[in-house]
Amino acid sequence: MSDTATETEGGERGPVTHLATPIRLEYNFTAGIAQSRYLRGLAEGKFIGQRCPVCHKVYVPARGSCPTDGVATTDEVVLSNSGTVTTYCIVNVPFAGQTIEIPYICAQVLLDGANLSFMGLIQEIPTDEVRMGMRVEAVWVPDDELGPTLASVKYFRPNGEPDADYETYKEYL
Repeated sequence: MSDTATETEGGERGPVTHLATPIRLEYNFTAGIAQSRYLRGLAEGKFIGQRCPVCHKVYVPARGSCPTDGVATTDEVVLSNSGTVTTYCIVNVPFAGQTIEIPYICAQVLLDGANLSFMGLIQEIPTDEVRMGMRVEAVWVPDDELGPTLASVKYFRPNGEPDADYETYKEYL
């Protein structure tokens, strides 16, 4: 354990302003029914969401209930591998355990047919060419590497379609 403290004129130590200590947190996560369906879909190379029977919004990853209407979302929906970049950032800060080359792009992707975006990497495009509204497609790991994890999606890449009109994704910013 190390600490950084300031010394006062009388030689007394001041307050600790920094503390570095090794820490580890281990936990087990049990997915519910809706999340289990979503994770099984990822293991099959597809995105599975659920539709609200009241407002008809499609949530991916599935939540099990609609946050607006408070009712169960039991209708399963298989979504497209294509979507729209709603927002993004270019990451230039290295971090411990990093496996991707800097700079890289982290974006919110709204899959076609979904009403909730989620975070994904954008690759196969120079960072200065990424833009809001850009149409992208999922690039999956090889079939023998698929598993019940979002790591089954390597990244998203431009799919060559024209950019989406701002009106189609503005409410997801």
